[in-house]
Amino acid sequence: MRIRAGVLFLAGAAAASLLAGCGKGTPAAQIGFVGPLTGDQAATGLDMLHGAQLALEQARAAGEILPGYRVELVALDDSHSPAQAVSAAKRLTSNTDVIAVVGHLNSSCTKPASAVYSEARMLHVNPVSSNPEISRQGFDNFFRVCPTDDLQGPAGARFALTRLKAKRIFVIDDVTTYGRGLANEFIRSAQVQGAEIVGHEGITQGEKDFIPLLTKVKVLGPDLIYFAGMYPEAALLIKQRFELQIPAKFLGGDGLFEPTLINLAGPQAADSEVYITTLGGDIRGLPTARDFVRDFEAKYGHLGAYSSYAYEATRLVLEAVRRAGKKDRAAVLNAMKQMKSYSGILGIHTFDSRGDTTIRTIGIYTIKDGKFQFVEAVGG
Repeated sequence: MRIRAGVLFLAGAAAASLLAGCGKGTPAAQIGFVGPLTGDQAATGLDMLHGAQLALEQARAAGEILPGYRVELVALDDSHSPAQAVSAAKRLTSNTDVIAVVGHLNSSCTKPASAVYSEARMLHVNPVSSNPEISRQGFDNFFRVCPTDDLQGPAGARFALTRLKAKRIFVIDDVTTYGRGLANEFIRSAQVQGAEIVGHEGITQGEKDFIPLLTKVKVLGPDLIYFAGMYPEAALLIKQRFELQIPAKFLGGDGLFEPTLINLAGPQAADSEVYITTLGGDIRGLPTARDFVRDFEAKYGHLGAYSSYAYEATRLVLEAVRRAGKKDRAAVLNAMKQMKSYSGILGIHTFDSRGDTTIRTIGIYTIKDGKFQFVEAVGG
């Protein structure tokens, strides 16, 4: 794991002592970053951290961000555990040097942690937690730069019925805030459009053997399996579906959009009619993101699925800090609230009364020759 200058990576027992101060010299103003930096989702978390890191490095290169202060990024690991996410949120909010936070990846982590940030009156910008209930809690310090699952679920259902011609669908989710929420949105929309849901089962993150479940699926004979969850479990479902020679197509949500999925499933299994909905369209097709893609790949050699969203969220926080002009949580939050629109790499963000962006594009990808291949974008 590469952590560059200006980024503190804090994990385990060392976190409390490191968060206590930033050393001698120029005083620090810190931006928190929280995501799964260890464990089976670490590939995605580290790609997001790299996006946040690049945003800070470029902001520093462009000039002073906050007069009299060295702006730092403090990275904490939540290991996609809600309890650990809350612990990280409390560590950040108890440190007076931290004036805003970017995080988390998983909706199940973001939802409870968001209450901690709200109580501390700290600006909280979320990159990719897509469960719509998070912003419906009424926290006025919460902003989100990605579309939500009440858009993604219906978009997936429309694609399943119109493009994949699915009529009988078996739904699987990982029973997390994200997975169950997305599955329910998909089911509601698919049923309205005339699909038959022949079954709906939950699995647990970390499970390895899905043969009994998939054997049941095979007997029911659906023409599509829909999975709402994350890529480690999805890869096993795809691989074991292929081994059982289940002819049903496979469609999943944005939690599958990680190249590690292809490696874990195996290229042959991954190429077997697998489709994915994503939060946003093809980042490589956006003129506003061209420089970001070039700079990110020059530095890290690999563009993660959510790197651009973490970059966008961090740039937004840094702009609020710059506009606030002082190391003060209330001032930073107020500066964010006063921002009527923000021109970013993903487009022009305006935020509704709940803090959700008005950019609502959902992308569709498939897997061909061991790589993600863009199919189309819906919404806007």
